Amino acid sequence: MGVVAKRSSMTFYSGRDDHYSHRVRIVLAEKGVSVDITEVDEDNHPEELIDQNPYNSVPTLIDRELVLYESKVMMEYLDERFPHPPLLPVYPVARAQSRLWMYRIEREWCPMVDAIVSAGSSKKEVEQARKSLRESLIGIAPIFDDMPFFMSEEFSLVDCCIAPILWRLPSLGVELPEKQVKPLLGYMERLFNRDAFRDSLLEAERELRR
Repeated sequence: MGVVAKRSSMTFYSGRDDHYSHRVRIVLAEKGVSVDITEVDEDNHPEELIDQNPYNSVPTLIDRELVLYESKVMMEYLDERFPHPPLLPVYPVARAQSRLWMYRIEREWCPMVDAIVSAGSSKKEVEQARKSLRESLIGIAPIFDDMPFFMSEEFSLVDCCIAPILWRLPSLGVELPEKQVKPLLGYMERLFNRDAFRDSLLEAERELRR
């Protein structure tokens, strides 16, 4: 994977098909961070992860003595520790707005994705989550007529949160009506064509779009 260059003091434990892990890997790739990435099977977590993270969860980022196990905290930490290129706006009001968009994605879209992929979801719950996610994406499509990225002229942490979800739409069983979402499809193309996005993909994730 492109963001792995050499042995590093930073280690990232990543789920193999986990959109929360993927968003952090996009940030790592955008920043060009040298990091050792360990792919974690859902049912077979390594002992060192259990020792470091009280929740035994992925994603987990270890930077020397610092251990982080919440994806948005990791993303903002990486943006502050490696300030170029910046992935949050400079001005406080704009930064707060970006954080609010990230919060809304976490509250609205992520539960839909999680319901679709959860083995514990009923068929009815999965279908409702697919329907809700599809309708929500159709609803936001027009905003990309005005700006190249999500409510912004510049690629940001908000886009890092959205991109893994959009990349997984085929595997989630969410089909979009092309005519209604043309601006969104253009946005997706801009995201997926970024070098950092391509570098962020694990082999299992590449297979999702083949």
